[in-house]
This record gives sequence, structure tokens and C-alpha cells, in this order.
Amino acid sequence: MHTPDSSPRKSLYYDYQVHPFVTPAEIRGESKTHPVVIVGAGPVGLAMALDMARYDIPVVLLESAVQVSEGSRAIVFTYRSMEILQQVGVAERMVEKLLPWNAGNSFYRGEVVFRMEAPLDDNSRYAPMNNLQQQYLEEYLVDKVLQNPLIDLRWGSKVVDIPLNEESVSLTVDTPEGEYQLDAEWVVAADGAQSKVRNLTGLRMEGDSFEGRFVIADIEIEIDLPTERLAFFDPDWNPGNTVLMHREPGNIWRIDYQLPKDETPEQALQEDLLNSRIQAQLDMVGVKSTWELDWCSVYSARAMTLQDYVHKRIVFAGDAAHMLPIFGVRGANTGWQDGHNLIWKLAAVVKDWGGQALLDTYSEERVTSAWEIIDEASKSTRFMTPPTAGYKLLRDATLSLSLSQPFVRPLFHWRTSRPHHYIDSALNSFEVNIGPGDKGICTGSPVSNVKLGSDNYLLDHMHASFYLFHFSKDGQVAKPLIDIKDKIQKRGIPFDILSITSASSSTAGAIHIHDPDDKCAEVYASGQISYYLVRPDQHVCARWQQVGASGLEQAIMLAVGLNM
Repeated sequence: MHTPDSSPRKSLYYDYQVHPFVTPAEIRGESKTHPVVIVGAGPVGLAMALDMARYDIPVVLLESAVQVSEGSRAIVFTYRSMEILQQVGVAERMVEKLLPWNAGNSFYRGEVVFRMEAPLDDNSRYAPMNNLQQQYLEEYLVDKVLQNPLIDLRWGSKVVDIPLNEESVSLTVDTPEGEYQLDAEWVVAADGAQSKVRNLTGLRMEGDSFEGRFVIADIEIEIDLPTERLAFFDPDWNPGNTVLMHREPGNIWRIDYQLPKDETPEQALQEDLLNSRIQAQLDMVGVKSTWELDWCSVYSARAMTLQDYVHKRIVFAGDAAHMLPIFGVRGANTGWQDGHNLIWKLAAVVKDWGGQALLDTYSEERVTSAWEIIDEASKSTRFMTPPTAGYKLLRDATLSLSLSQPFVRPLFHWRTSRPHHYIDSALNSFEVNIGPGDKGICTGSPVSNVKLGSDNYLLDHMHASFYLFHFSKDGQVAKPLIDIKDKIQKRGIPFDILSITSASSSTAGAIHIHDPDDKCAEVYASGQISYYLVRPDQHVCARWQQVGASGLEQAIMLAVGLNM
């Protein structure tokens, strides 16, 4: 019988709530096949449940624990993640608490040898980076989930068996009241790096596991330093290793420091040693304030992925699908991109407005993304934690040269997480009527946000739907396109036309987006490209200078997997 820890976790700044186990219908003798079951109520699983509910599909969400995660864990969220979290309804609440930032310094021997600044874009609603402890984010997501009648969040529910089946899945779930069978058409595994679902199905990841281990320590302290990423290479108190510092809300600071080779996690977390190392780092940056430890843990950098994220009726996302080095804030940020890509495709299959081949494109697009991230992140990881004597020699030479030779300093770049571009997606339509040297947003890329007013952005007008962006001076949309929109909608496919124009009105049957200063027209190069077809995850899948009703319909059918 599963007995989750029901003692509230201790924290200096966060008040943990223990959620009650509620007897599910299956234990009471009722039985039904649920359309979708998501395993894991972490940041990715919670967001996916909310995303699925946007398509009016009920979800059962299983979580083995009875409270949100312990410790700050994921703390840095990119602007693209904030856009996704806006879609599921929690970004506004996050903004009230988080700390935005856009720059970071790398130090060697007390000198700044590299400074990276992400450009601040007035068209983005969110900063390039945003710091917030994971507990708060999970709390906000949980609150939103509990308000949604389509989501059945089941705390204290641990999956102990999950046989694969071609037509459905029958999970065995252990609870404080015993085991029960839970039947589902589809199961999404979002249960983290130690995924029980992945282990039960016998799947193995491919890639590398790096030797370097890091301690994560959250301390409560007042430090007069900006909200930036601070990286210290080869400090005197931790020779040959790397230390990172991040400010979190509530006078909490995260210190990550690399352990000496061959030191075990148990040794590293001994109180005296832990305290002395944290104090040594604070001494190095000239901080004399008193501090108190809130939480600590040890992690290893891994760069691994499953080769396929879809196995019969089980689909993997987030850390259950891949384990990525956290350097460059890739963990949760990549997981949300997984989920946002997956959910609209799974909704299409469940509601029968898209072909099942769509799920193959989820795996193709996100596995490709994972390998690109692994290649990119591994460069940062090898620099921060050299895996061999040869890498260490190169890293040390770079450090030494950086004091006098500016040309080596870009090697310190930490390759921040960025949205993936599905350039080679099978859902993209071939581009026509566009000349050489065109600008705008490329097919496969996520759309760019545009500020239309003081609190009015282009992405605010986008929901769980396909969209045709139509640019014109007069706001008029040809009747055949309106007719095709109505035809597509009757097939059950969520689809609308956004008439983006500086005119004060537009054609009936299209959504009017007033762009008085032609900012959208500039960003999207509407002089060359007048039409963009955008997927529900806000990635462009077709664009044209001119398009007729037939071309638009063909592109949509391809994008929903019915013409592949």
C-alpha cells in the first residue's frame, strides 16, 4: 500500500500544503476508459493537463506525492516558457512574484572575463529570463488545475504497473487505500528523470552522463547584487571547479558548486563541510551578511534522450523523455516545449480531427530538438566540468588566455535555452510565391510576439487553435478564405483568421487585430509575405505571398496529419 510522506516539508520561506487523498471512482467500483491520463504532477505534467483542458478533453492527473516538490529546483524560465505558461493561465500570477533578468557575468581570478546580455525586446511581454522557485510555480499551476472541472488531480497515486497495448492502457495504481485499475486511451508520462513509467516499460535513454557533480544550496541572505547569472571559474576555495549563483525571490540565493572528483553526495552534504563551502563562496564575493540554509541536494549533469517518445499508447515528455544538463536553463523550459507540441496533436487524435501520424511528428520534432540541445549543452557542460584531462587542459588554457586575450572569451558563452525551430517538419507546406532574400518568420519557427498597445500583444489573441495571419492595408479578407475557414471549423478543426491591419475594421468572419503603427507588418515582412498559417503551438507551418482557398485547405490538411 502506497504511503506518501504527509508531513509538510520544512522551508524558511515557503509554506508547504499537504493535499488530501480522495478516494477515486475506481476504488468505489466504478469503471470507465479515460481519454487521457497524465502521470506526474510536476511543472510539465500540470501545464499539459491545463493545456489539454483547453481542447475540452477531460484528464486524469496522477501524482505519487501529496505536496509540491521540495526545494527551488527549476528556477529560471525563458520568455518562450512564459508565453506557453500564459496560454495555460499562470503567467500573470508568476509575474507578480518572479525576478526578471537578461545578463550574466563569468569570473576568473576576480575579473569579469565574459558578459552575456540577451537583448531586451519591446515586443516581448516577458523578460528573456525570469527567476522563480519551482514550488511557487507548481502551486500556481495546482491552483489553476483545481479550478478546472475537466481535470481530476489525484494525489498519493503511484503507478506500479503499465502493460503496453495497441488500443488502450490499463494502469495499476497504488494508493493509501490500496490498488486499483485505471483504463485510458492514452497515457502521457511526465513523471521526471526517475520516471516510473519509463522503467516499467523497460525503455533506455541514449547519450552521456558526465562525471561532474554539483551541490545545489538555497540560502536565505540579503546580498546587494543584481539579478544576474554569476559564474565563477577555478575559485581559490574550489580549485579547478565551477560555482554558480542566482538570486531568487524572497532574499533566497541559489549557490551551485562543483564537487571535487571522487567525493560522494553523502560526504558533500555533511553539515560542517557544506556550511564551510557556502561561507567560502560568500567570502569570495565580499558578502558579510549572516545566512541560513533552506534546502540542498546533489545532481549530476546528464545529456540523454529516448530515441522515440511514442510507444504504442504511451507518450513521454519532459525529463521522462530526456535528461539535459541544467546549464543554460534547459530542464523545465524544454519540457514545456515538449508538452505544448504534444498536446494539440494528442487532442487532434482524441477528438478525431487529426491523423494518428501526428504523434509520430511529435516524436520526430522533439527528439531532433533534444539531440540538438544535447550537442549544444554538452559543449557548456564539458567546459564547466571537463570530462577528461585533455578537455581540462583546453579549459584551463582558455581561462588563462581570457585575462588578456578577448578572442577566447566567447568560449564562456553558456548557450541559453531557446525555442526550437521545426524547419524540416513533415507538417510544413512547401513555400511558394516568395522570392530570394525574403524576411519575416521562417516556416517551422515560433511566431514572434508584437506589442500592439500598453497591455496588448499579438499572442494575447491566440488560443488553442490554428490561425491564418492575413496582412492587408484595408483589413479585407477574400470570401473564399472565409468559406474555407467555415468548412475547416465544421470538420471540428479549431481554426480562425486573424486579419492584421492598420485599418479600424476588417471582414466579418475574421478576427480583427488592429495594428495602428504597422508593427506586425514590419516584424512579419508583410510586403513580401501576406499570409502565415500557424499551428496551435504557435509555430509557422506555411506562408505565402498569395494563397487561394485550395492551397490553404491543403496546407491545413497536411498540418493535421490527414494529407501525409
